[in-house]
Amino acid sequence: MNDDLEKDDLKKDDLTEGHADASKTEDAGKGNNDDYEDVCFICRRPASKAGEMFHLPNNICVCNDCMHKTMDAVSQFDYQGMLGPVSGMPVMPGTGDDGKGNPMGGFPGFSFINLANLRGDGGIPNKQKLKKKKEGGQVPVIDIKNIPAPHRIKESLDQYVVGQEHAKKVMSVAVYNHYKRVATGTMDEIEIEKSNMLMIGPTGCGKTYLVRTLARLLDVPLAIADATSLTEAGYIGDDIESVISKLLAAADNDVERAERGIVFIDEIDKIAKKKDTHTRDVSGESVQQGMLKLLEGAEVEVPVGASSKGAMVPLATVNTRNILFICGGAFPDLDVIIKERLTKSSSMGFESELKDKYDKDTDILSKVTTEDIRKFGMIPEFIGRLPIIFTLQSLSKEMLVRILKEPKNAILKQYQKLLELDEVKLEFTDDALEAIAEKALERDTGARALRSIIEEFMLDIMYEIPKDESIGTVTINADYINGNGGPVIGLRG
Repeated sequence: MNDDLEKDDLKKDDLTEGHADASKTEDAGKGNNDDYEDVCFICRRPASKAGEMFHLPNNICVCNDCMHKTMDAVSQFDYQGMLGPVSGMPVMPGTGDDGKGNPMGGFPGFSFINLANLRGDGGIPNKQKLKKKKEGGQVPVIDIKNIPAPHRIKESLDQYVVGQEHAKKVMSVAVYNHYKRVATGTMDEIEIEKSNMLMIGPTGCGKTYLVRTLARLLDVPLAIADATSLTEAGYIGDDIESVISKLLAAADNDVERAERGIVFIDEIDKIAKKKDTHTRDVSGESVQQGMLKLLEGAEVEVPVGASSKGAMVPLATVNTRNILFICGGAFPDLDVIIKERLTKSSSMGFESELKDKYDKDTDILSKVTTEDIRKFGMIPEFIGRLPIIFTLQSLSKEMLVRILKEPKNAILKQYQKLLELDEVKLEFTDDALEAIAEKALERDTGARALRSIIEEFMLDIMYEIPKDESIGTVTINADYINGNGGPVIGLRG
């Protein structure tokens, strides 16, 4: 008898210790999530909207409304004896048992749902929670004194981007004016409009790279979205608000920081109005119509941690008034529309222009007008919300050679660093760089072709060098690039 009592006491002590350890673990878990709001497990509303939460085991939170609705429903059904008894609860009078000592309920197989079993991780991950708002009012994220001047922004871009002087100048001024607007709000009752941009240029000329570099220099959240996957609400594909969801995720679910970020929508030419079609245009003009409110500035409900509003995730309200939108696209065949406009005068008689006058003009896109873009398939309301329109030049042979060696993270510097880790010095001759640039021009994919060409010729070198520790230098010349020889190998010492 005494042995049984001692065993019971030991079990109680173990349970007490286990409970204390579990409490410590739960408190530690809560400490890691202090920056995020609690989200109701049932209705998915954050605590800022639903109010105080009930904290259940396994980090599950339920709001006051859902808890009362659940308890009302449970008590109603239990009163009528429809649900089976709960393990550990007293058996209702009259229910009896099944002859084996097990209590019986109303409907066989019915029991209460254990909320902890609905999620394997026992709670909602941080990527689906909103960050708490800072106490003491809204603190300005950007100080007007810390905004770099346009020439400083351009100097920073020059270190990474070769050429495109006009594009870098336009972007520097537009970004500077936009963040002055964000930092000051209104000035003497004069509201400054947004500086949304539309950049047009051939593939591989550096549109995405410019925006990515700009966001890194300014240290603001950046979301890069693809317009090809956007569709009208109710159809398969991403909702239009999904671009704001990506920005919110980039800002670590901090709404205040996301409202001062940059959204780059690539392949914007893919949502142009479809010509000669008799079906519903769910990914063309309708997407342009839906994006008008985002570009202008409006409060939109966006899902947190998902791209569709139908997902069971909380919704956050984001104001797009201070979000800078940059749209970019290659706009294929836009040069044909520009040539038709420039040569629409008669080709006969005095002061006439030849039809092939602009065929060899490599900078024909710089002559674009809003009328050309409208004729391409963009609606006037959409173009009007992108007041700054500029073009990027197609890359020449000289620019490709500079891209290979001049930027801070140039392709050649990357390979030289890789071989430097093997204590081998890699060198490229000038004629080798010109040969690589010529091959890239033939592929007609811009700067993207440079990496694939160098990767092709560096494969054997990167494979063979770790075998021989006596190799000290590797020099690549034009003969190796043109297939007439091999690289020059130098030994150490």
